[in-house]
Parts: sequence; C-alpha cells; structure tokens
Amino acid sequence: MLDVRRLTLLRELHHRGTIVEVAAALHQSPSSVSQQLTILEREVGVPLLRRTGRRLALTPQAEILVGHTEAIVARLELAETELEESLDAAVGTVRIGIFQSAALALMPRMLVSLRDTHPFVRVEMQQREPAAALGATSIGDVDLVVAEQYPGHAAPWHAELDRVPLFADRIRLVTPRVGPLAEITTVDEAATAPWTMEPDDVASRHWAEQRCRVAGFEPDVRYETPDLQAQIDLVEAGIAVALIPDLMWLGREAEVQLHDLEGEPRRQVFTATRPSVAQSPAIVACRETLVSVAASLEEPNTTPGVPAA
Repeated sequence: MLDVRRLTLLRELHHRGTIVEVAAALHQSPSSVSQQLTILEREVGVPLLRRTGRRLALTPQAEILVGHTEAIVARLELAETELEESLDAAVGTVRIGIFQSAALALMPRMLVSLRDTHPFVRVEMQQREPAAALGATSIGDVDLVVAEQYPGHAAPWHAELDRVPLFADRIRLVTPRVGPLAEITTVDEAATAPWTMEPDDVASRHWAEQRCRVAGFEPDVRYETPDLQAQIDLVEAGIAVALIPDLMWLGREAEVQLHDLEGEPRRQVFTATRPSVAQSPAIVACRETLVSVAASLEEPNTTPGVPAA
C-alpha cells in the first residue's frame, strides 16, 4: 500500500513548485523531501518527476497520484470535521487569512465575541492579500480566508472552495480637508492631483487605475503603499487623494472629505474555506461571528462641518 505521507509530499510539490518550498512549508530539509519522493517512485515503479531546466515537473503518472491524494486529504479532513461535530463544544485551531482593512475592522471585535461564546476555539491570524490567501486556503495552509473582490475584477477562482458573502463595502474618493486638493470633489477633477494607491500587483490598484482611465486620465501615483492607513495619513496631510473603502473608517472620525462615486461602487467581501472543513464547528463559529460583526458595521463618520459629497 502506498504511503500517504509520501503522497502528500508529491501533492505539495504539485502546488508549490519546488522541493525547497515544500521543505520550508513542512519544516523539513530539502534532502529529506527528495529522499521520500525517491522512495515513493520505487514504490510505484514508474518515474514521477522529470527535470525541465532547473525545475522538477510531475509526470502524467504523478498527476494521477496527486488527484487521488487530493481526495484522500479531503476525506481525512472530513473525518476530523465529523469527529469535532460529535463533541459538545466547538474546539480546535482555525487559521484565518485576511486582508488589512478587514483585519483592522473585524478581527478585534470577532476575537472578543468568539472568546466569550466559543472559548475553546483558538484563532491564528495571518494578514495576506486575497489572491494569496485563497491559494493558501485551497492547499491547506489556511483554514478560512476573508477576501475581497472589486467591481469588475473577480478574485481568483478556486472551484473547490466554499464561498459565503459577508458584506458589500462602499468605495469613495477621499480628499484633504484643507489645501489645494480640498477643492476636488470628483475623480474627474483629480486628473492632475498626486495619488496614493496600493502596489500594481493587486486588484484594488487595477480597479482604481481603471476608474481614473474611464474619467480620461492616467493617475499620477506618487505614493505607493499596501497600507491603507498610510494612504489615509497622506490624504490627511493634504498631499494626496485616494480611493478608500468605508471599512477603514469604522470606529474613527474621517479627518478628510469623503465623496460618493458615480454608481456607488462597492467591493464584495466574502469568506472561503475547503468544503471538507466547512461544517467544522470551529469554522462555523468563526463564520457566524464574522457575519454578526459585519452586520453591526455602521456608516463612517465624516468630520463635523465637512459633509460627504
């Protein structure tokens, strides 16, 4: 009978691409991973890996084994889920991958509530970009992801994941309260303004640039940062404008001007997990708590005397 642990190494190589990455993810040495894969090849009696340049590629026979291993791993996770469901209380560790603004607005409230209602659930949080978090959930590095999807920019699709909508978050133009940029009220009027945006490899940046291009200009992105709080600081300082989702204003006054965009675009926030663990009491508890926290969200407060447009 084939060794499941060695099969999972082959599955990891399929997802991660290199033995070095597999070893790092599983806290093993590259030589140990290579040895185990060599033993697996002897067990099955056919080549499983072939070298293409400096990388290793899986043979068609290896791909067959990976497909069956995916089913085995899912079945084992389902067994664990059913065992957890047989207990009187939700227990276990849930690894959550989440993007910055959701981490700031949701996680503190979610963790406090979960501590009171499900004290035996341990949550470990990792801040990750949605695309990376969805991939990590798919291969088992993360158990639950809170991800975002901007209008017209679908998040990477993983058909094997169970997705549940969480809420829709309005996006607005943010301008300073004072200074030359304070006169701007629409994206069109910001054609010559300095902008702050996220790096160009994320959906929010693509969406923001497209919004400017539809208005007839290429934005002058002088300040690039993935930290939305840093973007807000730049706007408050009077040196940039930005497109910021309302979630960033939760629990704080907006010391800036907030302007509604035409069509009132909203980003969709959702949770995703593997179907094999979707009914785990700990996962269910986390999802239900996130829904409760999201339902309590309020519209942002604007600075007194400076109404949102």
